[in-house]
Amino acid sequence: MAKGLWAALALVLASLTQGAYGQIGDDRILAAREALRTGDRATLERLAAEREPHVLDPYVRYWRLTNILARPEALPVDELNDFLLREPDSQLAERLRGDWLRRMAREQDWSGFLQVYADLREPDAELRCLQRNARLESGDMTVLDEVRARWMELADNHNACEPVFRTLALAGHIGSDELWWRARRQIDSRSPSNARATLSWMKPADAPSVADFDRMMKSPSTWLDRLPANFAISRAGRELAMAALVRIAREDVSSAYARFARIEDRLGADERAYIHATLGHHGSLQGSPGAVRWFRAAGKVPMSAEQRAWRVRAELRVEDWRGVQAAIEGLAATEQTQPEWTYWLGRALAAQSRPAEAAALFQRIAGRPSFYGILAGEELGNAFAAPSRSGTVTAEDIARADADPGLRRALALYRLEMRTEGMREWNWSLRGRDEGFLIAAARLALRNEIYDRAINTAERTDPQANFDLRFLTPYRQLIEPQVHQQGLDMAWVYGLMRQESRFIAPARSSSGAQGLMQVMPATGKWVARKIGLAGYHQGMLTDPDTNVLLGTSYMRLILEDLDDHPVLASAGYNAGPGRARRWRDERPLEGAIYAETIPFDETRDYVKKVMANAVIYAAMLEAKPQSLKARLGTISPRLTAEP
Repeated sequence: MAKGLWAALALVLASLTQGAYGQIGDDRILAAREALRTGDRATLERLAAEREPHVLDPYVRYWRLTNILARPEALPVDELNDFLLREPDSQLAERLRGDWLRRMAREQDWSGFLQVYADLREPDAELRCLQRNARLESGDMTVLDEVRARWMELADNHNACEPVFRTLALAGHIGSDELWWRARRQIDSRSPSNARATLSWMKPADAPSVADFDRMMKSPSTWLDRLPANFAISRAGRELAMAALVRIAREDVSSAYARFARIEDRLGADERAYIHATLGHHGSLQGSPGAVRWFRAAGKVPMSAEQRAWRVRAELRVEDWRGVQAAIEGLAATEQTQPEWTYWLGRALAAQSRPAEAAALFQRIAGRPSFYGILAGEELGNAFAAPSRSGTVTAEDIARADADPGLRRALALYRLEMRTEGMREWNWSLRGRDEGFLIAAARLALRNEIYDRAINTAERTDPQANFDLRFLTPYRQLIEPQVHQQGLDMAWVYGLMRQESRFIAPARSSSGAQGLMQVMPATGKWVARKIGLAGYHQGMLTDPDTNVLLGTSYMRLILEDLDDHPVLASAGYNAGPGRARRWRDERPLEGAIYAETIPFDETRDYVKKVMANAVIYAAMLEAKPQSLKARLGTISPRLTAEP
């Protein structure tokens, strides 16, 4: 025991000593980062040639090597291998391999590619595709069998997979039916032009002309309205007509259905079923009352995972429990085990007087600190009570985390405001770690006020423990007065803020939302005017006090505008109050059903997490069990005059 304690203290001492060195050379690290950004090769070369005992010294060398890899000059193979040997199993070594592999793929060095790829730990979608290309180019024809077996699930894969797909199709290993299904899925996407490549792999006699495809894509309504009388005599003619219906349905399902009715009798049974599934899918997203009818008319036609999920949601929206059961049982086996469908199948069985079967399903997910875990617990009669248990962490665990090279690099990167690099290092360092190390790492992040890493790291531990780390309440002295002034629920505010920013004050989204409450510039300006905030300008969004004032004021304003309902207001905070209002039904709707049938993936996930967070925070702040069902309540009907 004494030996272990001395070892732990030695690790802490080493960490502190190295950390002191880490701050000395910060200027060199920052200068190297700027040289990389501006393309200042000479400065980067000079700084990389220097050696200082800084925890981020490998980054300077890595930046130099990535700069070389991006230029059309001979590869420094010895230097690349030397870096990989000096930084084994590091996040930088993984990234350098990825950069090197992309360079070799551009130069079609497939033999070298396969050698380096063998040491890659976590290849992304592009590199997995490039590896298939490398195998094919190296004469490994077994890759064709592998891709053919997974043809449909790879339909939306990275563009780097196209050479293998093309080879497979042109060699006749993929038939026209499979090619048409792939093209259909691509047409019903945000990048429909990708279907052009798939169609080009067909035999000329089977495929539409490029000119016809482009005309249909440019104006699908016009294409349908001008269909020749004999359009249905060829499959290409029918497929282009269906593609036009799909493109129209994505924008206006009623218009698509009206046009479909005019040509329905010219299509085959499977083709009509496909269009009915498409109408059901987009009808569900657009809140059309015909969605259930269309999905049922589709029968057992093959559907995408997204279509299958929306078939369940369409039945949920009308609360047809037999329909819900049938739709869930029609999901793929792996999909049926997801918490949302486990819960709703339980609800469907309970509604059909099958309580024992329902309880068995609820028991599978009850107790998890998640939206459906909490709801399932309530169906079993258990209101949510936050566990007070903390996981076991020893002095040695703390010392291991403090001395871990990856975590030390991450802390240094955060200190230098390189948050993206810091997050990568942190996450890489947690791979395969034991519970004690994870808890210690979470506490290390908390000590350094890196709240998002504290929360995310704690979430990797026992789901019934460490709630003090998973559901932090920082900035309370700043938040609590605003919550009281606005008349808001503290648990809901914390639940929303946890989802928005993970309590990172300088957080900034890709859309421009800023700060603890992720306030958009336009929203901040509007709220400042509404509350009479004198002298407001956009730069004030980065100030935590102003950000919380504007964020909580906005929460109050949209709550008042949306029936004082936190589910609607949460949806409105994320997607805008107008959308939250339109997503209601013409009749009262259970709050959980409203949340599950929100048509935006991001907002649907957001609302469920915010509401679950709110229940957990309430249980912790009030020290008593809480009901998520009560918070979700009932959503009032949409007014007739509303769009």
